[in-house]
Amino acid sequence: MKIIVRWLLLAAALLLVAYLYPGVAVNSFGAAMVAAFVLGLFNTLLRPILVLLTLPVTLITLGLFLFVINALMFYFAAHVLSGFNVTGFAAALIGSLIYSLCGMVIDVAMERLFPSK
Repeated sequence: MKIIVRWLLLAAALLLVAYLYPGVAVNSFGAAMVAAFVLGLFNTLLRPILVLLTLPVTLITLGLFLFVINALMFYFAAHVLSGFNVTGFAAALIGSLIYSLCGMVIDVAMERLFPSK
């Protein structure tokens, strides 16, 4: 139940990103659900590999390169899906920042709604 609620909230967060920033467009709530799923899949499977491969650059930039990796995941997801569009890398960077902030708020809310035992 917790996973489904989190998925729905992240899809709503993606719609909020599209509403707040004109460089990101989502066609429908269904497209937002698919995009949230794909973003979660990319962040689970691809992000650790990219973080490991770019570790020297991440260390030199004191972790700021992780924002670039997040933007790449956002951009790749938009490139793969048809109902989710990002106009460019700058839009992906800003969209991923807003989406990450929403994700942090959702995680705090989920922890309060479904406390760990």
